[in-house]
Amino acid sequence: MSRKSSLKRVLIIGSGPIVIGQACEFDYSGTQACKALMKEGLEVILVNSNPATIMTDPEVATRVYVEPLKVEYLEKIIEKEKPDAVIPTLGGQTALNLALDLHAKGILQKHKVQLLGATPEVIKAGEDREIFRGLLDKIGARYPKSHLVRTFEHGMQIAEDLGYPMILRPNYTLGGGGGGIAYSPEEYKKMLVTALHESPTSEVLVEESILGWKEFELEVMRDHKGTFVVVCSIENLDPCGVHTGDSITVAPQQTLSDREYQHMRDEACKIINEVGIQTGGANIQFAVHPTTRERVVIEMNPRVSRSSALASKATGFPIAKIAALLAIGYSLDELQNDITKVTPSCYEPALDYVVTKIPRFAFEKFSGSKDSLTTQMKSVGEVMGIGRTLQESLMKALASLEKNPQGIPEVALEIGKVSYPNSQRIYHLFQAFRDGKTVAEIEELTRINPYFLEQIEALIKFEGKIKNDFSEANADLLLAAKRKGFTDARIAVLAGKKESEVRALREKQGILPKYQQVDTCAGEFESTTPYFYSSYWPSVSAKVNAANAVVVIGSGPNRIGQGIEFDYSCVRGVKAFQKAGSKVVMVNSNPETVSTDYDTSDVLFFEPLTAESLIEIMRFMQPMGFVAQLGGQTPINVAPELVKAGYKLLGSSLETIDLAEDRGLFSKICRELNFAIPKSAMAGSVVEALQHEEAVGYPMICRPSYVLGGRRMEVIENRDELLSYFQRHKDYISAEKPCLMDQFLAGALEVDVDLVRGQDWTVVGGVVEHIEAAGVHSGDSMGVLPPHRLKDETCERIEDLSKRLADRIGVIGHLNLQLAVKNDVVYMLEANPRSSRSVPFVAKATSIPLIDLGVAAMLGKRKKDLKLDGLKWRKTQTVSVKGVVFPFKKFPESDSLLGPEMKSTGESMGRGKNYSEALSKAFLSSNIRLPKMGQVFFSLRDKDKEGMLTLAKELQRMGYGVSATTGTATFFNDHGVNCLSLRKVDEGRPHCVDKIRSGEVAFVINTTSGKRAIEASFDIRRACTDYNIPCLTESDAAEAFVLALKNERNESSSVEALTPMEEF
Repeated sequence: MSRKSSLKRVLIIGSGPIVIGQACEFDYSGTQACKALMKEGLEVILVNSNPATIMTDPEVATRVYVEPLKVEYLEKIIEKEKPDAVIPTLGGQTALNLALDLHAKGILQKHKVQLLGATPEVIKAGEDREIFRGLLDKIGARYPKSHLVRTFEHGMQIAEDLGYPMILRPNYTLGGGGGGIAYSPEEYKKMLVTALHESPTSEVLVEESILGWKEFELEVMRDHKGTFVVVCSIENLDPCGVHTGDSITVAPQQTLSDREYQHMRDEACKIINEVGIQTGGANIQFAVHPTTRERVVIEMNPRVSRSSALASKATGFPIAKIAALLAIGYSLDELQNDITKVTPSCYEPALDYVVTKIPRFAFEKFSGSKDSLTTQMKSVGEVMGIGRTLQESLMKALASLEKNPQGIPEVALEIGKVSYPNSQRIYHLFQAFRDGKTVAEIEELTRINPYFLEQIEALIKFEGKIKNDFSEANADLLLAAKRKGFTDARIAVLAGKKESEVRALREKQGILPKYQQVDTCAGEFESTTPYFYSSYWPSVSAKVNAANAVVVIGSGPNRIGQGIEFDYSCVRGVKAFQKAGSKVVMVNSNPETVSTDYDTSDVLFFEPLTAESLIEIMRFMQPMGFVAQLGGQTPINVAPELVKAGYKLLGSSLETIDLAEDRGLFSKICRELNFAIPKSAMAGSVVEALQHEEAVGYPMICRPSYVLGGRRMEVIENRDELLSYFQRHKDYISAEKPCLMDQFLAGALEVDVDLVRGQDWTVVGGVVEHIEAAGVHSGDSMGVLPPHRLKDETCERIEDLSKRLADRIGVIGHLNLQLAVKNDVVYMLEANPRSSRSVPFVAKATSIPLIDLGVAAMLGKRKKDLKLDGLKWRKTQTVSVKGVVFPFKKFPESDSLLGPEMKSTGESMGRGKNYSEALSKAFLSSNIRLPKMGQVFFSLRDKDKEGMLTLAKELQRMGYGVSATTGTATFFNDHGVNCLSLRKVDEGRPHCVDKIRSGEVAFVINTTSGKRAIEASFDIRRACTDYNIPCLTESDAAEAFVLALKNERNESSSVEALTPMEEF
């Protein structure tokens, strides 16, 4: 084999916290690469700032550094570890940009470190749009007419040449960041300013419109011998104009002729050769005119990308693993296909099925944001459906979204939601055909290829057959419906039956799914890899050897509130079960994750996480039991139906889950245990709410039962807001699922506790103190472990209360608790009977393997079987701070003010010898700048002015200028702070927002409350979001930020690898 013998130690750069455009697909690719390189005997040094990943588990690499992804920290790690090479192609745009910086500053040359996978020249050729266009010219490839713009003035000059609409694509950004489609001069001016600001090099490609053209992607690989393979072709259902991450996509491509596809393939080969990629993968995007068939190149990514993860899961070809091995010197013909075990990796995958990817959005989390899709990515997650036909694949993907058990429910048709790309468009497309629209009419409105529209129309026509002809005797109709991908729930609605009746009829008639292998070769060679999907088309189910297995239910598509943290729990749980001798079956629908890698579990089912799909898998596998406490709220919600069907739930029982999740039962138990709890009441209607308002008092928090991520949770200040709340959420509140009205503990300190309980033992993993005061969702609040402000005796009391509650409700496995401390009183707020989003952070902060302990509890291990004495979170020497990352920039109309509903997409981790160092690293890891000089702007509510006075004086002592709105400035000047007064937006210009936009403000501290004040100060926060100015909206966060500023000025931060997890 031809591995470079000089390589002994390799550094892999991760992608950092989850953001829109760069999500858990890079945890998948990084983890896969680490495993492959470690297997080759290399020492692998990994650096990433995201604690929620499997990649940052200490066992994944030789040494793991959870440090800010900044050049100065990478240089320290390079100095300490002395790697022979760096691989930057597995960590998304973040890693590529860092690699270029390390090269440009001479750090790689200084330490004699080579770049593998992509040289600086290759990165620039793929990422710099001007260089890329020059290479396309050399090979005669066409691209849209365009101009590279470096200044606003030049941008305005070229506008006439291109005409409207125009597409803006900034250089070196991810997820289409800063780009968009300008339909008018006014839109163009505004977008151009943003695009130039967002590009690290202040360069924007402005191109003529290709809106309405068909869009395709080729996922390709090349080795140093020049061998070239197309791993997967992908076609977007949406035409050009929608970011590919936001479009429904299908693999393999469906509408090109063989001749057209071969020409596209040949051009991709020329491009990758010309760009100079010799050891790895790339993603190339094309557009094809729907009638003239003219083809142009849109762009390329010279690295593993989001589409690489999709292509890997769609084909079974492990792109990231192969890319890593090519980078260290192997060629494609030397690497064996893992799935067939007989073919080399230079054989292109062949598919005898269709794969559909559908994105998942979170517009509902960002009030005021417009639900429209353009070239800037906005989706927060995705699902993949595999079927023998496009229809079956599409319908399975729709069911996997977990929006509605029917998959394609009826909606009130809005033609605007058909004409313009938006998150609800697919449902309105189906409805348009229900309402009698034709393919030609819909094509005219959408420019979607008629082939896709005909498939959707055929499904709607079949709905009519189900309505008219469904009967117990008509087995052929039911089988045909299942082959088209209809869920039992949808068939039941159409046939006027209950879902359970449809299932019973299927079982009676023997209409059950068959399970097919994903084998990379369309059945040409025998495959042993147990990676399955279901289909109702004629075939024989593959054989599976996994008797008495444990089924782990995954977390489905990423969404705000349920993200990569739960995939961490699932994967770590799978490994722990395997270590204990169990065979493990993984079920999930998310192509971005480590859990859906074919070699993570013993058996993988890529299926919707619906009761219907899971019951069929249980019937097929006959497991010893299933696990619902690792994958977030999704498995918890579906567990009752699986238990009802006769399958064993491992760990906490349904009764325990109910005692924790049902707000009324939980409050009753807390009173029984004499725990302090906020005054509360349950209301199933607005009438009941008004009956309880005086007893609870204002302010209060209203929260429905059985929700995740603080969904529909709000702070209510008065009766008008209470009436408005119940009116807006009436569809989600009932006598069966009442709303909890909770006294709001203003100014309290909130705390998260993660523990594991067995039959006769309990381990508290850690107590995380929130940095922001009560009122900010735990997922959006920064946190510190060990606690910074809590007294030791308070921590002991918190541990005692937590253990007593776990005992009382009979937890077996994981329990997450949220508590609040006010005036030395500890209040119990809520309990989650499962692994939580804080578990990965806590485990890495304390080295306590919480997930492994949870598995031991579920397997019935007794205290005598375990060594638990060393598992003490209090002995932790390093201070760890959890940072958070928000997507407000992607939603221009949204407010960055935080509240009880979760809005963050990801988290970071800062580790230090003290609190200020950990804070500094956490802010930097969340891409929040720590300015060393400049002007600080304050705009404060009255109750915060006294408290912030000390902070303003401290900042002035540190050399910062202080400015504020009139009221705050007057207060500061009267109390010894030299403060410049700036106008509010409604007081004339130049006002405070002008100063922020012009770059005269280094950071902002803006606290506010009350509907009118929040609206009045919106422009301040929005300007900070748009111009990357740090904006602290809570006084506690502001104090933490200033501590971090001091650390940056006075201390030189060190870098330390994570310590291995404790053994038990």
